[in-house]
Amino acid sequence: MQDYSGYGQPPAGPTMPMPPMPPRPPRRRVGALSYLLVALAAGALGAGSVVALYHPTANNTSQASPQPSSSALNPPPPSSAVPQPGSSSPSTSAGEQAIVNKVAPGLVIINTTLQYNSEQAAATGMVITSDGLVLTNNHVIEDSTSIVARTANGHRYQAKVVGYDVTGDVALIQLQGASGLKTVPIGNSAAIKTGDSVVAMGNAEGQSAIVPAVGQVTALNQTITAGDQGGSVTQETLHNMIQTNADIVSGDSGGPLANSAGQVIGMDTAGNDGGFAVQQNSSGYAIPIQNALAVVAQIRQGQASSTVTIGYPPFMGVYIGQGSNNDPQAQAQLQNGGNGFGGNGFGGFGGNGNGNGNQNCYISDQNLVAPANIANVNSGTLILGTICGGPAMAAGMTAGSVITAVNGQAIGSPDTLTGVVSKFKPGTTINVTWVSPSGHRSTSSIKLSAGPPQ
Repeated sequence: MQDYSGYGQPPAGPTMPMPPMPPRPPRRRVGALSYLLVALAAGALGAGSVVALYHPTANNTSQASPQPSSSALNPPPPSSAVPQPGSSSPSTSAGEQAIVNKVAPGLVIINTTLQYNSEQAAATGMVITSDGLVLTNNHVIEDSTSIVARTANGHRYQAKVVGYDVTGDVALIQLQGASGLKTVPIGNSAAIKTGDSVVAMGNAEGQSAIVPAVGQVTALNQTITAGDQGGSVTQETLHNMIQTNADIVSGDSGGPLANSAGQVIGMDTAGNDGGFAVQQNSSGYAIPIQNALAVVAQIRQGQASSTVTIGYPPFMGVYIGQGSNNDPQAQAQLQNGGNGFGGNGFGGFGGNGNGNGNQNCYISDQNLVAPANIANVNSGTLILGTICGGPAMAAGMTAGSVITAVNGQAIGSPDTLTGVVSKFKPGTTINVTWVSPSGHRSTSSIKLSAGPPQ
């Protein structure tokens, strides 16, 4: 296992020269728009696989809270192949290289671990303050239990989430212990026009290197619907997007779209990426940088809203189903039908059992199926499994238990439970009424911890 101690400290000894930028990966395209995130290790359950009770709500006004509990999985080891100003490949033009020289020093390569989804992912971020505030997409950090960022000079930092906007697909993270970092030059996205030359940059295909792609702005103020292809991120509709024919690919999420002056005018977010190779009609989409920075300003001021969450969400530590059905038996049937989870919960270590849905606890959703024994109640939210070391496990909840009330409020469907719990802050103690598979009814006081961003 890799040792990642000492994040944020300069590497010992002289800095080795950086290798030239690798060639841009070939365009791969399908009909639907997808987020430009590289899934490095996918779990067995596919899309919508993790359950989480921490969706942002209007009264979520918590300040930045502690990070989610430590991951039982290590983040993917970063390579040293971050291009420095002056490094180039034979295919890089002088004009393109000049833009790279201005922007690349302010970029970071982001690797995330989504422990409870049995996934890892790779993407890009932009440094906007010298002490390590980094702008990226919300879908880059969603469900993450560990975030590691590597700067252009090779320093590695653990990062925590400052805040995020799901509907705008914007997130702000803080590199821990960072100082003296290069920042990206910011341009004016309101001044761009169709036909303007641009250069997109990012961690293309998760190569652990920043790779540029030249193109033009092909349309403005576009509305798109995008989602991931086989992970936990759901589809979102995004507005006022910049469209470009620059060859934006997976891994570029959170990276810059720069103008000919070497100024960032957008954040790479989505594209026709994946599937078979097609060169024609490729399109990438970027969030205008002024729109993204407006969300950043709100996050930095601690202004939570119906769309903006500050810090980390509350966490119970249970896997539950999705949907509005109040019948626990129907929820189990839906799960066994392969329609995935929806959810709340993260924390802890360990895990034991036979993988048949009746384990004592889980560290990921990899072996999680609907339990064989379910509490005999007509209405409530079925617990598919508890997360090892989480608040629900500590209270004695097990797979097959059914949650029927929170603070005296009746709970039916998983969607109801998600909505109720999401209104609380991490650190809040709530009273949860639940029925065990043997029929024993209990009310337990549960202190919500901080969970992965949702």
